[in-house]
Amino acid sequence: MERPIGIFDSGIGGLTVLKEIINAMPGEDTIYLGDTARVPYGTKSAETVTKYSFENARFLLKFNIKLLVVACNTASAYCLPQLKKALQIPVVGVIEPGAKKAVEITKTKRVGVIGTEGTIKSGAYFDAIKSIDSSIAVFTQPCPLFVPLAEEGWTNNQMAHLTAQTYLNDIKKNWIDTLILGCTHYPLLKEVITEVMGNKTMLIDSGHETAAEVFRCLAEKNLIKIISSKESSHRFFVTDSPDRFKQVGSRFMGASLRNIELVNLENL
Repeated sequence: MERPIGIFDSGIGGLTVLKEIINAMPGEDTIYLGDTARVPYGTKSAETVTKYSFENARFLLKFNIKLLVVACNTASAYCLPQLKKALQIPVVGVIEPGAKKAVEITKTKRVGVIGTEGTIKSGAYFDAIKSIDSSIAVFTQPCPLFVPLAEEGWTNNQMAHLTAQTYLNDIKKNWIDTLILGCTHYPLLKEVITEVMGNKTMLIDSGHETAAEVFRCLAEKNLIKIISSKESSHRFFVTDSPDRFKQVGSRFMGASLRNIELVNLENL
């Protein structure tokens, strides 16, 4: 199936999900929308995030996408069921795949979740884990400062270490053996998070698990792109500051970004 995969996020963090999708399915074409004019979503109401998410989805649908990835944890928490119900194509969020993996690998049945204020407040990870195995104890902690640290590239300096210790010391006392990184920025801080939590705590990268879910969904519906000699296409749209998106996003992707276009969603 030659149609592209559509991905949207509140800004830059969803590029960690896109990177995992490209690694898992290098032949697929993708279209990424970063709503950089209205970032962050994590501090906004459920009603506002839902409104923005439907606007993002409508934009991506114009490109005849075959599957929509909601790469934003907050958007996945607040409005994934509504999007699934409203759209005629498969919709994959980032919460359920991470929750499933955590349930699968925890040995002590004590799981931690870190994320933005909105994601943690929504209780979405808690509910997703409990719906699979109600006997698992779930401990949550919002870590809002991890987002600016990741975007500034301050992922392994003294400030990152102090911030991680401040956020994670309490959740560490609960003797969790599995920790879900419930924000797409957090994979950039894996090293410092591991240093604070210790090597015995398994980290779940929701982006990696989401990519696996996307592959499963496409394969199930016979939507995998037929391999061709033509190089895959990756387009990027932002609602503000394409230069900053290129600068910071290149660090998130581990490669220079091209084809970044500015779009005004209110004019569509």
